[in-house]
Amino acid sequence: MSLTDKAIDRIRELIQSGELSPGAKLPPEQLLAAELGLSRNLTREAVKALVVSRVLEIRRGDGTYVTSLEPELLLSGIGSAVELLHGDTLLELTEVRRLLEPLATALAAPRISADQLAEVGWHLEAMRAAHDDVERLNEHDAAFHRTVIAATGNATLATLLEGISSRTVRARIWRGLVDDNVAARTVAEHEAIYQALADRDAVLAQAAALLHVTTTERWLREHWDREANALPQDAAEGDR
Repeated sequence: MSLTDKAIDRIRELIQSGELSPGAKLPPEQLLAAELGLSRNLTREAVKALVVSRVLEIRRGDGTYVTSLEPELLLSGIGSAVELLHGDTLLELTEVRRLLEPLATALAAPRISADQLAEVGWHLEAMRAAHDDVERLNEHDAAFHRTVIAATGNATLATLLEGISSRTVRARIWRGLVDDNVAARTVAEHEAIYQALADRDAVLAQAAALLHVTTTERWLREHWDREANALPQDAAEGDR
């Protein structure tokens, strides 16, 4: 472990112990370095690294503060990291999605509000209208799932699922371009999810979501060797 890594760990320990709580202001650099028993250079590098990871934030003219440490903030970099992954990792991401999204949909069933259900229904109608427009179909597909996951009230789960979706959108749009029947199947699968949510049926909601995710995963596995290198790199992001 490098000296900078050790300095980072020391600051993290202060945060984990509660000595530096969310929103707390750090001591001036010289005092912080003395408290940590480190040089000012090492302390400065550690602070910079923790700013990049959104644990700390620098407020110009005011000082350095611990952020809110909310999952939406700390986990928001997952999507950027996912974009750098290569090869069979896309298949691994679909497995992760298969593990998380059906359970999240089940969790949303008893919790979804009337307004959220109406929003999900609106995106479903938009998907029906966009039957021949693959990119628009996927845009509303993404919003459909985003609204469902938000209904869980679990920000950590929502952030994780949002993070792994940025690469799967390319696969889904590409699938739409090469598979003429995908639009009808996609809409039908979303109709089943919506109806289960409307019925507040967690078991059925989980089953419908699992069927939907598994369909995409199965297609990817069947076509991966042939299509993996052809996924469009400029496709819209954010779909799940």
